Amino acid sequence: MAHFQNPILPGCYPDPAICRVGEDYFLVTSSFAYFPGIPIFQSRDLVHWTQIGHCLDRKSQLNLDGLSIKDGIWAPAISHSGGHFYVAATHMKKGGGGNFIVTSTDAAGPWSEPVWVDQPGIDPSLFFDDEAKCYYLTTACMPGRSRNDIVMAEINPATGQRLTDLAPLWSGIGELAPEGPHLYKIGGRYYLMIAEGGTYGGHMENIARSESLWGPYEGCPRNPILTHRHNHHLPIQFAGHGDLFELPDGTWWMVHLGVRCSSYQKQHLGRETFLVPVSWDKEGWPLVNEGKGITELEHESPQLAPHPWGQLPCRDEFDEASLDLRWNYLGNPVPNRYSLSERPGWLRLRGSAVTLASMESPTFIGRRQQDFVVNASICIEFQPLTENEEAGLAVYMSPDAHYTLSIMRRGERREVILKLHLDHLQTEIARQEVPSGALTLAVESSKETYTFLFAQNQGPLVRLGEAPVRYLCAEVADTFTGVYLGLFATGNGSSAESHADFDWFEYKPVTP
Repeated sequence: MAHFQNPILPGCYPDPAICRVGEDYFLVTSSFAYFPGIPIFQSRDLVHWTQIGHCLDRKSQLNLDGLSIKDGIWAPAISHSGGHFYVAATHMKKGGGGNFIVTSTDAAGPWSEPVWVDQPGIDPSLFFDDEAKCYYLTTACMPGRSRNDIVMAEINPATGQRLTDLAPLWSGIGELAPEGPHLYKIGGRYYLMIAEGGTYGGHMENIARSESLWGPYEGCPRNPILTHRHNHHLPIQFAGHGDLFELPDGTWWMVHLGVRCSSYQKQHLGRETFLVPVSWDKEGWPLVNEGKGITELEHESPQLAPHPWGQLPCRDEFDEASLDLRWNYLGNPVPNRYSLSERPGWLRLRGSAVTLASMESPTFIGRRQQDFVVNASICIEFQPLTENEEAGLAVYMSPDAHYTLSIMRRGERREVILKLHLDHLQTEIARQEVPSGALTLAVESSKETYTFLFAQNQGPLVRLGEAPVRYLCAEVADTFTGVYLGLFATGNGSSAESHADFDWFEYKPVTP
């Protein structure tokens, strides 16, 4: 019997939602203030996944100006009806934002401009009934209510117009923050599954059902059907925010978010996507992993033919015309600060006055850290002309929590410098003079520590210093995201005259 290892999408891929079209499965996750937005993945066997694009890859679809790292795109949900894919999501921003739908006939895109939906709340999802009528579900607080309900209205998905009044369906079991609704019709009954308890240690998944689409909905007597809130020793924590789906053989599964903690109830890789089997009891209620919780990271694989997509290379040589789909920007990128063509085979970055301590589109590209133990390194050529110019390697959680290993100028000296950026404090750990020419900058991570190294002219790596993981944990940094490893350039308050060239970036997990 074949087995797979959870998480199926390691690193910061939270709030998963899934749909099946024929023998293909498509999955989307939250992306917050990173651009492009809403990564979309495809699988044939639920174990091997390949990213096929982003649903939001134009600023006209996703304007991230002025947002914090916790804003942006929350909790997308994907559906398929009448030959079209639909993704509903919340664009969260202070004093505005809203809920929208984008559509495409091809999951790989291109996707439409957003259609804004006249419905309050967050975490939208779509339900299409047997007559292809479209219903929009969100989490919202109705007038006269002291807590949120899951609410629904029939809408026109082409215009976003509500066709019925907003109706409350269920408010959950009384726990914190009912959210992430998904509605299913199974065996002639309607099932409404939601998350509660908040997305940290109290997270859970609850379910209710009704004979009628509009309710009333009766909660499962065994709620929560998934939670690890009283089992802090289990390898997966914060389990919840799931989506149910059926395979062609009639078996059921759930994707859900969870975390692998690096220390007690603290995590820095982000909320990840997990896969777990679901059965049904004789009363017609779902049992997640036979009601046992998720006690192991390894499970028996679904009964689907294996379909690997091929291993992505550890090293990005920057020799393509565009960046790999694994890379993200912070906010909307300023195009003239990035070039793959000016020096073929190299990525050229031009720093601006914006630093990594701001979300106003710093010159940065990053990819998710997906493993506790990993070695990441870059080859950089950078000759700063002034003392404000800086470029190098970043271990980034948020504007208020990141580490940098960079090249700067002090007088006539070119130096490699390790700095910790925490809240509004900046601490210099170490610096060392280096001659002109290419440098290798590297970081080696464990569950407890990031160790920073450098090398000259392809020589041996020399340790410069280290920094603790704990300051970049989401519970300390107060973020919903995970650590990104990336490249940056900045003028630290002024425009940079010197560009930085990167020959390659390498990400190598270390197998125990």
